[in-house]
Amino acid sequence: MMKQSPDKKINSNPAKKERPKKPLGGDSINLGYILLFASLLLFYIFSKPYTVTREITWQEFENSMLSQHDVAKIVVVNKEVAEIYIREERLEDPKHHWIKDKANTRIGPHYVIQIGSVESFENKMAMAQQDFSNEEKVDVSYQNRMELWDIVPWLLPLMFLLLFWGFTLRRMRSGDSSNPLFNFGKSTPQIADKGKKSKVTFDDIAGLKEAKAEVIEVVDFLKHPENYTKLGAKIPKGVMLVGPPGTGKTLMAKAVAGEAGVPFFSMSGSEFVEMFVGVGASRVRDLFKRAKEKAPSIIFIDEIDAVGRSRGKLNAFQANDERESTLNQLLTELDGFGPNTGVIVLAATNRPDVLDKALLRPGRFDRHIYLELPNKQERIEIFGVHIRGLKLSKDVNLQVLGSLSPGFSGADIANICNEAALIAARKKKEEVEQEDFMEARDRVVGGLERKSKIISPGEKEIVAYHEAGHAVVSWYLKNVDSLVKVSIIPRGKSLGSAWYLPEERQIVTRAQFMDQICVSLGGRAAEEIIFNEISTGALDDLEKVTKQAYTMVAYYGLDKVIGPISYYDSTGQNERVFGKPYSEDMARLIDKEVQELVNSCYDQSKNLLIEHRAELEKLAKLLLKKEVVEEEDLEKILGKRYVEQLDETK
Repeated sequence: MMKQSPDKKINSNPAKKERPKKPLGGDSINLGYILLFASLLLFYIFSKPYTVTREITWQEFENSMLSQHDVAKIVVVNKEVAEIYIREERLEDPKHHWIKDKANTRIGPHYVIQIGSVESFENKMAMAQQDFSNEEKVDVSYQNRMELWDIVPWLLPLMFLLLFWGFTLRRMRSGDSSNPLFNFGKSTPQIADKGKKSKVTFDDIAGLKEAKAEVIEVVDFLKHPENYTKLGAKIPKGVMLVGPPGTGKTLMAKAVAGEAGVPFFSMSGSEFVEMFVGVGASRVRDLFKRAKEKAPSIIFIDEIDAVGRSRGKLNAFQANDERESTLNQLLTELDGFGPNTGVIVLAATNRPDVLDKALLRPGRFDRHIYLELPNKQERIEIFGVHIRGLKLSKDVNLQVLGSLSPGFSGADIANICNEAALIAARKKKEEVEQEDFMEARDRVVGGLERKSKIISPGEKEIVAYHEAGHAVVSWYLKNVDSLVKVSIIPRGKSLGSAWYLPEERQIVTRAQFMDQICVSLGGRAAEEIIFNEISTGALDDLEKVTKQAYTMVAYYGLDKVIGPISYYDSTGQNERVFGKPYSEDMARLIDKEVQELVNSCYDQSKNLLIEHRAELEKLAKLLLKKEVVEEEDLEKILGKRYVEQLDETK
């Protein structure tokens, strides 16, 4: 602890801190404006001469005063008002006694008339005095007056506007951060200063071992730089987190903020771009300036594709100069002439294909960390993280949950755990059970059950045979995922569904593609066989089949006629080009091969269902009776699966 020197006085009040000195003339100028404004207002109120006049009508003036020769003179002011002065000797008349009772009123004016117009007033005066002699006629004079108190009413608003604009300009020049109106050129990051622990740490991140190891190394470099610099290593300037939505990119950045022990600045890419020209570049400069002042520090830019899109020629017709200037400033700050020591930039995106190449090069983002969908073991670990706060039953099996959730991201698993808890609470349970997790999984994948949806018996029978067709075809084909259950309960937009347990594959063969297409066409084939009629219920299946067939032929080169040719564009640039990357003849050939491929698979599904028509009808009737058929009932009707029989023979 630092000790204070004995020659200095110790402040007896530790709570009292020395206030920072304000710039010269700061508050005094504002106080001067306020005093000037108040002085003008008080001057207007108290300096106006106090005179008492009574406003009367023309009839009262003509009958009671003019005809009685009470009027000494008349003064028309600004062609609007006529001031009437009463003769001094007539002030003794009882009708003018109120004037005698008032102070400072004997000199006049005593009465006021609104004349309307000068011509009208003069005509009335002439008519009223036509029988008067020249000596009896009243003198009328005209005056134009401009008193100081008449200027004050319109001078006060002007002074108020000047005061307001002076205050506004001073705030803008001083860079006051208390009002966002004056800070549209400043960055607004969320700042986690050193010593402030985030609620998220690396312990909250399950799976992602390789990605977490690379990020931990960056954090360790900030904490112990001497371990690396003694060997000549340099700290990475930028780390790009890339992966599908929900894989934990932002969660990884939050963990870095909690573990780094250095100031952490986080912003979204969309916060840089504004409607004002130059604001984005200004915010980038301000962000890096603040980060350099607190170096070593970390900057995290979420969804960087909002500002870092490619600047290619294809975007010329939709170019946004403001966005491009922001990107240029970001590139300069990352690796320009200016020093950028001690600042590490983390960025996250799920669209790396649209990012500018200059942004991704080494020296700006030295490391690209890919976060993929978790495998089975990683899903089990993620389930273990998200069930920490749940009150679980003993029958909950994480191994089963991890197996039944292939292709799920970390966000999907978190959603399943939350939905399971909500379902258990809705059922008034004390603990969350395994069946709640299974129901939550079905809801996340297929949507909410709609048992109240009214379906006619005829439509329900068509749905039952349709789903039974999918089940029978998948049961007897080799290269199809295991069937778990079949349901004809409406869920989401679908009227029925067949649930499979997908295998985790990295590659797909041509035979697997063909069998998947056959299974998708099994529902439509069953309708044609049983009812000799087809319906619109296979729309989703046909859409999926068509996309798969075109992918096989045009992308993966799995067609024998077209051969090993792929028109897939990994850069995504061809999406912005009007036209296709192949000729008209090739387009006709692709369409022909796709059509033949789909038709051959459809014929294969029909032949398989005709061969096993008895099992198809049994399964459909059981579906109409129970609505949901599990794997045990499927084995009773269809026997052991063809793939399982092959495994037993081996």
